[in-house]
Amino acid sequence: MIDIIQSIKAINPNAEFAIRGDDVKQIEWCNDTAPIAEADILAKQKELQADYDAKEYQRKRASEYPSIEEQLDKIYHSGITGWKASIKAIKDKYPKE
Repeated sequence: MIDIIQSIKAINPNAEFAIRGDDVKQIEWCNDTAPIAEADILAKQKELQADYDAKEYQRKRASEYPSIEEQLDKIYHSGITGWKASIKAIKDKYPKE
């Protein structure tokens, strides 16, 4: 879940603020940081969450790909065709949506 802090930092990486909980109504802007409208923060949060959700297949693939060393060993023993087949199986298991 994308939180308010991540959303603010995506809008203004240099923003200085304090927040209580994950509530846009509980933000205290510090050191002359220009306040960001609540609606803008919530819209950014929704945008970031949608992007994160859309890339779930990438995270699942990454957790199943063999290490580089194992992939090189696969190429050595099975050739590029064998390596491609093993990678394709993972890509097929977690397709882009």
